[in-house]
Amino acid sequence: MFELTVRGEFSSAHFLRDYKGKCRNLHGHTWKVAVTVKGSKLNKIGVMADFVELKAHLRALLEKLDHTCINDLEYFKKYNTTTENIARFIYEQYAGHVKPLKMVKVQVWESDNADVVYYG
Repeated sequence: MFELTVRGEFSSAHFLRDYKGKCRNLHGHTWKVAVTVKGSKLNKIGVMADFVELKAHLRALLEKLDHTCINDLEYFKKYNTTTENIARFIYEQYAGHVKPLKMVKVQVWESDNADVVYYG
């Protein structure tokens, strides 16, 4: 079994609904994201998946979040814009682009000192 990880980042604003602290106010982050997929089959040149394709899919997904107010996106009208829910959103959106590979996890950092891992 092999695992591959690609990384990206995006900048956006958000606020947490029903939160009692400072994060209830509109604020921004430069979010860092790592997406890990797994598989066991290699092609004839010994590659499980093309990093170029995996990075392109991640870039396209993160572009939808970049320089937005995440609260305005349809998904986040139902789910609060916590780092946990952002990680789940990325996992769900990205998983469809990597078949037959399997998603392992998505890790999202809202700062250098705080991150979430979502396994699906």
